[in-house]
Amino acid sequence: MTRHRRRPAAAALALLAGGAVTLLLSGCGNAGGLQGAGPTQTAVGPVQLWPDLPKPTATPQDYGESQTERVPGIKVPGGDVHNLDPVAVVQAEVRAHPDQYTGADGLYEETVRQLTQCRSKPKSCPVLKAYFRDLTGDGRDEMILGIKMPEQQLAVRCYTPDKNGTLTRIMSTSDQLIGVELAGRDVILHSVSAGIPGYEYRTAWSWDDHQRAMLPTRDEIIRVEPQHSLNPVPPHPKTPTPTASKR
Repeated sequence: MTRHRRRPAAAALALLAGGAVTLLLSGCGNAGGLQGAGPTQTAVGPVQLWPDLPKPTATPQDYGESQTERVPGIKVPGGDVHNLDPVAVVQAEVRAHPDQYTGADGLYEETVRQLTQCRSKPKSCPVLKAYFRDLTGDGRDEMILGIKMPEQQLAVRCYTPDKNGTLTRIMSTSDQLIGVELAGRDVILHSVSAGIPGYEYRTAWSWDDHQRAMLPTRDEIIRVEPQHSLNPVPPHPKTPTPTASKR
């Protein structure tokens, strides 16, 4: 009796063990199971081309040095940029650089004239609606301004409040832009790719804690389908930088 009972038990254990193996093997083919990713390509490290090229003879300038500047005469009540007048901020920069026609502070003569008429003719004011976003990650909002200029040029500037109650510009650029986006803490600029139909430039500006400035960290040329293009009307010929006439 004892031997007769042990044999079925041993057979049952063998069946269970075999079934478990079958389940494990068959489970790999079920949806959601582990699957092979195929052969992995061998990693290839970067190869330096022309290693004998001469080293730089001048110390490169930090990019942020030409982009950041305290806005003179502007105080930030309570350290909150929401309390600022965007037009007053731009006008303060114009007063600080009356002879600046190109670069980070350069504006067209027509644009400067329109700035003086923002109170009497608000519809023709070149300063667009201000947007606010914490771009630096310190828990306080920065102010993002757009300034319309001739030839479809748009200047984009960002400002951050300082601990001493003043205001510092941390970004200034201009281009023939067809769209501007905020994605997380990045400011993304869209412009038409001159000479390459169906493509556009996308430049992402991000906060760099070392430079204490917004820097263009990603620059791409992207294929854009006609129905998804942000540019319904062909722009004027693209120019590298705005050239402002003397005021």
